[in-house]
Amino acid sequence: MRRLMLALLLIAALPAAADTPPAGLQPLPDVPPPPPGVSDATLEPQVTIVQKGDTKEEQYRINGQLYMIKVTPPHGGTPYYLIDSRGDGTFARQESMDKGIRVPMWVIHSF
Repeated sequence: MRRLMLALLLIAALPAAADTPPAGLQPLPDVPPPPPGVSDATLEPQVTIVQKGDTKEEQYRINGQLYMIKVTPPHGGTPYYLIDSRGDGTFARQESMDKGIRVPMWVIHSF
């Protein structure tokens, strides 16, 4: 019974101990404002919607470079994505935006 009472007292004292900052710590300085000329609007992608027959394509660009195309097939089909993951203009198809597991592809040793 004494152990249970001691454990309850220690648990009750933990929030009080967590509120006091350790000695010697100083608050962080304020975050500086962004440099002039940089705004959130320049970081957002430019989306262009192109209708090719019954298929709708949404082309996503940042700084004029096309990096992703969302293709929506006709009659409410499931959309898929064409993504340029290397930036070389070669697009690979992905069924969803889930990245999944990527296998590491670096050279460990060469003979």
